[in-house]
Amino acid sequence: MLNSRGEDGQAASQAASQAASGPADVAGSRARDSLIAEPSDLDRLVGDTRAALRDLQRPDGHWVFEFEADATIPAEYILLRAFLGEPDDPREAKIANYLRGIQSEDGGWPLYYQGHTDLSATIKAYFALKMTGDDPGAEHMCRARGLIRARGGAAQANVFTRIMLALFGQVPWHAVPEMPVEIMLLPRWFPFHLSKVSYWSRTVIVPLLILMTVKPQAKNPRAVRIDELFLRDPDDERYPMNATGDAMGAFFAGLNKLLRTTSRSFPKGSRRWAIDKAVEFMTPRLNGDDGMGGIFPAIANTVMAFDALGRPQDDPDYAIARQAVEKLLIERGPDKMYCQPCLSPVWDTCLAAHAMLEAGEDPDGVAMQGAIDWMLEREIAETQGDWSWRRPGLPPGGWAFQYRNDYYPDVDDTAVVVMALERTGDPRCRPAIERATDWILGMQSSNGGWGAFDAENEYYYMNHIPFADHGALLDPPTVDVTARCISMLAQLGFGRDHQAIRRGLDFLRREQEADGSWFGRWGVNYIYGTWSALCAFNACEDDLSAPHIRKAAAFLKSWQKPDGGWGEDCATYWQENRGTVKASTASQTAWALLGLMAAGEVGSEAVRRGVAFLEQAPRDGAKWREKWYTGIGFPRVFYLNYHGYSAYFPLWALARYRNLRQANNARVRFGM
Repeated sequence: MLNSRGEDGQAASQAASQAASGPADVAGSRARDSLIAEPSDLDRLVGDTRAALRDLQRPDGHWVFEFEADATIPAEYILLRAFLGEPDDPREAKIANYLRGIQSEDGGWPLYYQGHTDLSATIKAYFALKMTGDDPGAEHMCRARGLIRARGGAAQANVFTRIMLALFGQVPWHAVPEMPVEIMLLPRWFPFHLSKVSYWSRTVIVPLLILMTVKPQAKNPRAVRIDELFLRDPDDERYPMNATGDAMGAFFAGLNKLLRTTSRSFPKGSRRWAIDKAVEFMTPRLNGDDGMGGIFPAIANTVMAFDALGRPQDDPDYAIARQAVEKLLIERGPDKMYCQPCLSPVWDTCLAAHAMLEAGEDPDGVAMQGAIDWMLEREIAETQGDWSWRRPGLPPGGWAFQYRNDYYPDVDDTAVVVMALERTGDPRCRPAIERATDWILGMQSSNGGWGAFDAENEYYYMNHIPFADHGALLDPPTVDVTARCISMLAQLGFGRDHQAIRRGLDFLRREQEADGSWFGRWGVNYIYGTWSALCAFNACEDDLSAPHIRKAAAFLKSWQKPDGGWGEDCATYWQENRGTVKASTASQTAWALLGLMAAGEVGSEAVRRGVAFLEQAPRDGAKWREKWYTGIGFPRVFYLNYHGYSAYFPLWALARYRNLRQANNARVRFGM
């Protein structure tokens, strides 16, 4: 087990024992140590991987890995340039190569590696490829077109795709829900208000309100159309407006019809005022070259909104938004490129720091001191972000996910950064840790849980409005974020009788599934949620023999695969696919091992087999080979491949196993 300075507990106890011994005892001890000091295969693997991960650290102290989604983001990049009338043939040719490379055999594009084809992603990819010059008669385009038409054609696309098609004049504007920009003028008490949706929703929605009001037409210099993807004339198509397919969805679809009729008579003065309010919202949140909200959809919408309002290209706001888009591009070899949905440096850095410390990296050494400096520089200690709408008067103190995103610090990132900083024992971190602790305590929701960016964001009726057919409009408390906050507080010395921890643990117990697992909102899926919850209970020194702990450990054991590893498919977010596994993965195996060790199972056969899986699994330098997606943006809608997960999580799990075995201790010292 590691002490607070990241040292090996066994080595420390041996040193103390030798100091209390006589010379003869010390000599004999050294002789015995010379026989057992030869590093094991596990020691060598941990050491080699730690060194390789250290080599991936940037000169200024941070880590950042590729962050990959599905075909939609790179396709939307091509379509954004077409909207602006600024095609970039060399770049778009590389992106087209990437898109062709991830097309499925059935002709469509999935939301994750080897997933089922998604209609909307396929429409966007087809449109983007045609925009770059792919012949509609080419075999890969014929397969895509046949699949789209077999599924009802482009009219059946989701709302965001239909908005894109409307901007290009491929569908009429009545194909999309009515979202008047006057939403910006609604009072806080109104059933629909920006404070009632998630951060990612409001940063996407506000510039989109301008676009849906101004209704600009894409410049589309190549005049590309995709009429062949419709089964009938787009003007005659019927477009789905019931977001949830139930009675409440039908009710809101009826309201949408009424709003479409009445919005035409809205006063022009109020419309101009509302557009100004939207711009006033966007301007302070442009976030430099990290972009509006730090996420591609919001940044791209902002660029198009400024263009629709007639901003010139040398306008500072327009220019910085354009720069933020280009920052997301990443090369993959000499002939491929894709656009990332955002960048993940804070998340990568704090998790890599945990793995490095677990593996024995000196907290006072160059690598960890660089990471500490970098994380401290990115603390958000002054900006009262949107979270303050629900928590007015709460002083800020936290970290975002991206390089900068000061209006939107992330509760999850903040908790993990704090735990990493506390592990180092560096006294410089204390003021930032104290500010973050106060902020985390203030962000707890009334049900005892924590959401990712906001408190009390549980207006579930909002998911029934036609615009919300993706089902991800809100940011309610989740198990994984709650577990991280509890773990942080416990690691800092808060007792289980503290009100915040007590309420948080009650939330976790209520959320446990019948089979002993916990749902994973931000990682795939039940393995991720169960690991997170077990770490929280361990950090709070919960009774490891308690029924909820034993049930969770039994769940993890029952999901272990014959090869000794664990895996879980992104499809498990559909209840009928619960338990679906295509292959064991290094990252999910690491989560299961960390969860089982938190449950006191370090000596179990399941853990031994899981460690053996990681020891034998193919690896390239710091990273285990892993093509499967294990991250999640929105369940059933948007999945993520964190390329760093296959580096720091397996190292972390192997190092913890080694440390606990050497210390002969079943209790984990740290919150994660």
